[in-house]
Amino acid sequence: MHVPAQPAAANVSQTTEAVDDYLKAILELSGAGDESVSSNALASHLGVRAASVTGMLRKLAGRQPSPVAYQKHYGVRLSESGRKRALEVIRHHRLLERFLHDFLDYSWDEVHDEAERLEHYISERLEDRIAAKLGDPAVDPHGHAIPEKDGVLTVRGEVPLERWPCGVRARISSVSDRYPAHLREMKRLGLVPGTVLAVEPGTRNGSMLVRIGSAQPIRLTGSLAGGILVVGGEE
Repeated sequence: MHVPAQPAAANVSQTTEAVDDYLKAILELSGAGDESVSSNALASHLGVRAASVTGMLRKLAGRQPSPVAYQKHYGVRLSESGRKRALEVIRHHRLLERFLHDFLDYSWDEVHDEAERLEHYISERLEDRIAAKLGDPAVDPHGHAIPEKDGVLTVRGEVPLERWPCGVRARISSVSDRYPAHLREMKRLGLVPGTVLAVEPGTRNGSMLVRIGSAQPIRLTGSLAGGILVVGGEE
């Protein structure tokens, strides 16, 4: 008896994950102004070839209803249905991160990969129960705003730490969760959401100096500082 090597359900699951990942990436890269996102920017963000991105965007644009509006050379935007799905998956992801961190004792550098695996498949019922158990949290462990059930996502006017002026207090609002090693180093240095700091003069070779309270200044590499977003700081 012939047994298929790859069940149809597995192919459907892989397709669902890929589409969700594209929609999330477009939402993240489009920013608060809902700007068009280029194929090259998507390729860099997702770690895939530009030709693969173009092929996927054409497939998505051909769906009815389509989750994206795409024109070659002009980039891609999410349609209303695409934005709704992207926000739903992001809500799943960030609630899962919070649950894994708060109830299952995962460290903040472990939760992202686990949530990536689960975010596509949890039911609305499970989502609601997780949110209720957590007390409807506003942010995930990395400080990212969790979209509300109706799809509203709070915009907080965050600024990259690299662009913050010297001598002005800032409060860390959120940090990138893309690189576990960076998260471990941020934790070691005390660079977590809520920390108030000030940028010091002395930028060189892409690195920068920051001071937390009265402690000695800390020199951050450009890659580490690039993952930190801040807002005006108060103590």
